[in-house]
Amino acid sequence: MSSKKQVYLAGPFFSPEQTKRLDQVAMLLAENPTIDSSAIFRPGDHSYPDAEFGTFEWQTATFNIDIRQIDQADVVVAMLDYRHEEGLTEPDSGTMWECGYAVAHHKPVILVRYREDLPINLMLTGSATAIFNGANDIANLASYDFFTLQNKYVQTDVY
Repeated sequence: MSSKKQVYLAGPFFSPEQTKRLDQVAMLLAENPTIDSSAIFRPGDHSYPDAEFGTFEWQTATFNIDIRQIDQADVVVAMLDYRHEEGLTEPDSGTMWECGYAVAHHKPVILVRYREDLPINLMLTGSATAIFNGANDIANLASYDFFTLQNKYVQTDVY
């Protein structure tokens, strides 16, 4: 069997609710025996310290760090839930860009969302290796085999 898998955990981290969802997913991934729990990269946890937030230097460094981490990862796990507490249904655009980059570079993408009653964009569902849809299904991340990466689809409305 090959070594445990490195994960790039993509998703918004701009509110306490978003961070809580990412924390829950990270915990499930850390419990998974096919995942290297020390190699779960969360972009929000790795801020560039040598420049002020938002400056061009900070933006460039942050972009480059994230790209390098996607390149090093074996799989991208992406949280689709974004600002649904505010009634908005679109996923975070940065997270979706990370998914597109990963697919273009032949990295498997696992989609995760707690809010299961919304449609998912056709391009996202078409690019996903697996979709974990709803809190009960997300719990299965702890036992999903990231070595075989079995396809897992969910019947949902698309747009």
